[in-house]
Amino acid sequence: QVQLVESGGGLVQAGGSLRLSCLASGRTFSRYIVGWFRQAPGKEREFVAAIRWNGGSASYVDSVKGRFTLSRGNAANMVYLQMNSLKPEDTAVYRCAASPDPGRIVVTTREYSYWGQGTQVTVSS
Repeated sequence: QVQLVESGGGLVQAGGSLRLSCLASGRTFSRYIVGWFRQAPGKEREFVAAIRWNGGSASYVDSVKGRFTLSRGNAANMVYLQMNSLKPEDTAVYRCAASPDPGRIVVTTREYSYWGQGTQVTVSS
């Protein structure tokens, strides 16, 4: 069993930055894929970014490319989502998700087995 805990959310002005963290307990992210999803009020949950722990670069939804960076932590149970140039439309609850590595990047919620509770990101205009 894997438990995931997100942190780092908050209120920021447009153009600002936040760094979200996802900490795993119960096991490390080795041989797992880790993803971030977000859900704004009244909208569907949306894929943001994902990375396979054991290799390859991160993948991003088009709307965050060039602004968000997903990286592996020095510890094998931590990932970071650096969010720069934030926009009001980035406002959402951000949730970390993980699953045994399927050998490719996956972007749908049903392909992730473990989820954190989420952290609120609010970007004011």
